Parts: sequence; C-alpha cells; structure tokens
Amino acid sequence: MESHDSLKEEESLRQPGSRILFRLFLCILIIAAGVIGMKKISSVKKPPSEIKASEKSVRVETMEATPENVPVFITGYGDVKIVDAVRIAPEVSGKVVEIHPAMEVGEVVSRGDLLFRIDPSNYEFRRDQAQALMLQQEKIIDRLEKELAGAETRLKTLERNKELARREFERANRLFTESKVGAKSNVESAERAYNLAVDQVDQLKQAIEIYPIRIAEAEQAMASAGAGLKSAEKDLARCVATAPFKGRIKETSLEKGQYVTPGTPLITLADDSLLEIHVPIDSTDARKWLRFQEHDDIRSAWFAKPDPSPCKIQWTENMDGHVWGGRLHRVVSFDRRTRTMTMAVRINAVGALTGGGLPLVEGMFCSVRIPGKFMRNVVRVPRWAVGFDNTVYVARNGRLKTASVKVARIQGGEAFIESGVSPGDQLIVTRLVNPLENTLLEIKPADESSS
Repeated sequence: MESHDSLKEEESLRQPGSRILFRLFLCILIIAAGVIGMKKISSVKKPPSEIKASEKSVRVETMEATPENVPVFITGYGDVKIVDAVRIAPEVSGKVVEIHPAMEVGEVVSRGDLLFRIDPSNYEFRRDQAQALMLQQEKIIDRLEKELAGAETRLKTLERNKELARREFERANRLFTESKVGAKSNVESAERAYNLAVDQVDQLKQAIEIYPIRIAEAEQAMASAGAGLKSAEKDLARCVATAPFKGRIKETSLEKGQYVTPGTPLITLADDSLLEIHVPIDSTDARKWLRFQEHDDIRSAWFAKPDPSPCKIQWTENMDGHVWGGRLHRVVSFDRRTRTMTMAVRINAVGALTGGGLPLVEGMFCSVRIPGKFMRNVVRVPRWAVGFDNTVYVARNGRLKTASVKVARIQGGEAFIESGVSPGDQLIVTRLVNPLENTLLEIKPADESSS
C-alpha cells in the first residue's frame, strides 16, 4: 500500500516537466513552419524593377542685367488749395443799398464788378461840409491878404505923417527954446501930434506883423478842411466795393438792406486761376533726389528754393483721365516727428489741363509726381524679383544662385539695383518660394518669355 502511494507521488512530480517540454517543442515547430512558409512566399514574389533617379529642374524666366541711367520720380499726395483768397469787408458803416445780382456761393465775378454799395448820403454830407469849410477858409485868406496890402499902403502914409509931425515938433521946440518965439503950449501940441503919429505907426506895424500869422492859421485851417474833404471823398468812394480780381464767390453773408460795420467780413473771393498742392514726401528722398538751387541768403537757415521742375498731377478718383501740369515752388515745412518735408507745387490752373475734361479745382485730392535727379548705372528689375532681405536669384551655369544686392530705389512696380550684380548676369524674374540653392534650372526661351 505504501509502495503504491509512493508511485503516485513520483508520477505527479514528473507530469509538469513533460508538459513544459511538450509546449516548447510545439512553439518551435510553429515558428519553423512560419519561416519555411515565408521563404516559399518570398521566392514566388518578383522583385520590383529598378528606376534610375534623375534631378528635377525648375522652369524660370530670366532677364539680362543691363545698367542704365534712370530718372527718379517722387510721388506724393495732397489736397488742392487756393493761393489767393481775399476776405472782403466794408471800410465804412452804413446800410447796404445794392449788391451784385449773382451774389451766390460758386458764382464767378469779373474784376471791377460791383459787389455791394453802402448808402452814401452821410458821406456826401461830410464831403459837402468839408468843401464849404475849405471855401470859407479860401475867402478868409483872400480877405487877409487884401487887408495886409491895404495896411502896408496905409503904413506908408502914417510914416509920412510921423515924419511931418516930427519936423513940426522940432521946429516949434527950436523956436521956443532958442528964439523965444511962440508959446510952450504950441510946443506941447506939436509934441502931442508927433507922439500920436508914432503910436499909429507902431500899432499898424504890429497889425501888419500879425497878418502873416493869421494868414498861416487860415491856411492851416484850409489844409485841415482839405484833409477832411479828402477823407470824406475816400469814405464816399469806399461805399462802393468792387472785385479786386476775377474770382469765385467762396463764402458770403451779405443781404441787401442789412447794416454793416467796418472790418466785418462779408464775402470771400477765391482766385481759381492759381492753385497749390502741399505734398509731404520723405525727407530722405528729398535730400537724396531733389535738386535745390544755390542759397541766395546766407543769413537764412531755411531750405533753398528747389528747382522749378515740371510736375505731373492726377486726380486720384480718375487716374487715367485727367492730367495737369505744375511746377515745384518751395519748401513749406519740415516735420521732425514723421521725418517728412512738405513741398508746395504751384499750378496755373487756366493752362494746366492737358487732357481735356474737368478743371483742377480746390479740394481735389491728387497724386503728384515730382521729377528728381538721375540714378546712374542701375539695373532695372521687377519689384518682386528682389526679396525682402535684399537678395535676388541669378541663373549661373544652369543653376540657381542667391546674390545680395543694394537697392538704390523702389519706384512704382520696379526696383533699381545699384550694386551686387554684374552686367550680363541672368536675373531670375519668376516668382519663387524658398527655392533651394544650386537648383537645376530650365530657362524659358526669350520668345516664349515675351509671349
């Protein structure tokens, strides 16, 4: 019994080891079958045909780098302004009795046309009063001059009487004192007559000396009356206001019958024949490309006059239709914050229209092209051919090369290169996005590129 139990225990100890061996053998068998199957399958499959790799080329258009001299044009924008605009105000006060029949904003009046008339009655009265006073002073002067002439004639008579009285007194006094002839009363009477004659002569001389002073006073009064007459005549003339030039009525606050006072603006008259556009441009462009005249006043630190170069003006709302001509006139201002210089372009609006159609008028927002100096030996390329980092792509030996360049100026849709490329270089003008250096190129033929 004990031997039977021991056999069972020994058999139970042997069973786990046999199971493990069995499982291991089974796994090896499966793996071997899989390897053999894969080999058979791979032996049946045909290998892919080998394709020979080739470098892909990029098709581009090129242009030959050709140096040339190119004029610079600086483009700016600004509003059209009136150069001469006069605010007309009355010089005298009074009631407006007459106005121009076309006294409306936008109407055009000719030079010398009556704009308004003020009631002249008060100023006519002042004129007549001054004329009467002047005439009165003329008569006073005439009377004084005649009185002076009469006094001078009478003085001669009195001088003669004085001389006779002196002689009579001397004779009577000599007879009485020397010859004891006559009475003392006769001597005293002769002396009294002589003294009276002297007194009359002295009084008349004094009166004659005063006459020039009285005449001068009358002349001064006459001059004052004449000044009053001139003032009255000028005020009378100022009752009529006329147009100083042919112009457009820009503003008006005038009505017939209203009372006006001196200095109050009633009409703004604008001369549309002479216009200006104030164009702000970059100060660097102005310094580098504009032409200035020699400074004619060394005591002034302001900018010298620019050359009066002809400028092309276009209305921004119709860039293809209207073209006007103007000339660069002066430097208006310099803004240190924006580093801009404002240039004045003056236009003779009467003869400025070259394309027919609408006139150039105040308030139009215009594009102004100002000519400057020449760029020397620059290469012209499309603007997009130059990268933002100032590089261009060049075709050399059929490969793409990157070249750093210095751009003199970008003008319109073109860039002008002053250094970095050589004459004859083939510059790539096709738009490329991040191309690889040394990329193989296929350059378009000239005729295909032009088409």
